[in-house]
Amino acid sequence: MIRIDKVCKSYDTQQGKLEVFKDFSLSVKDGRVAALLGPSGCGKTTLLHMIAGMEHYDAGTIKGIPKSTTTNVASLSYLFQEPRLLPWQTVFQNVDLVLQNHIPDKEKRTYTVNEFIRLVGLSDYAKLRPEELSGGMRQRVAIARAFAYPSQLILMDEPFQSLDTELRFQLIDAYQKLWKRIPRTTLLVTHDIQEALLLADTILVLSPRPAKIIGTMEVTVPRAERHIGNRALWQLEMNYYEKYSHRG
Repeated sequence: MIRIDKVCKSYDTQQGKLEVFKDFSLSVKDGRVAALLGPSGCGKTTLLHMIAGMEHYDAGTIKGIPKSTTTNVASLSYLFQEPRLLPWQTVFQNVDLVLQNHIPDKEKRTYTVNEFIRLVGLSDYAKLRPEELSGGMRQRVAIARAFAYPSQLILMDEPFQSLDTELRFQLIDAYQKLWKRIPRTTLLVTHDIQEALLLADTILVLSPRPAKIIGTMEVTVPRAERHIGNRALWQLEMNYYEKYSHRG
């Protein structure tokens, strides 16, 4: 279980001290998908950075981050807002790169890479480079790479935000297929309630900074039944707007 206990984080700016978190706490059970839902600028991305060790925090503790048994470093994948693919590498090579230290056997690794590329619907594009792909296809590669890497934790920082509605739901579907195959503890940052309802087991609603959790929603609708037209999801969405849309 990931446990964040009384974490404080602030930045020094020309206007003075900017307090992002003050005594912030949350926990996420292993194998669950938790969505962090809140307004822009409330610190959602900063929280992921602190969990990943990309930023320091001023006080408090973050425990339970899984570690690799071979390298003793954090066992996590980070899915950014942009794909961050190596432009000189093909689709296959971009995914293969993260597995080279984990699957030494080339034949077995090739099978694994091709399987993850297949699961995101890009088998016919494995030899192409990122510049030859659409934006949505590049993000599919990033999703395949994040799941191919044998991590125990996935951090997702609004990876669908720059895509149009239809493409966004296609990528959400690709994520669901991969998660069903290999469930991972996941923290998803989003400001979109529909994304959160489609992907998460638990939705944590954050306030403006300094961020605190102002509400928790459990999504009990089976994943196989989750789609925009699902009445139970629609009711949860209405409940969300009734409770939180009036808050900053």
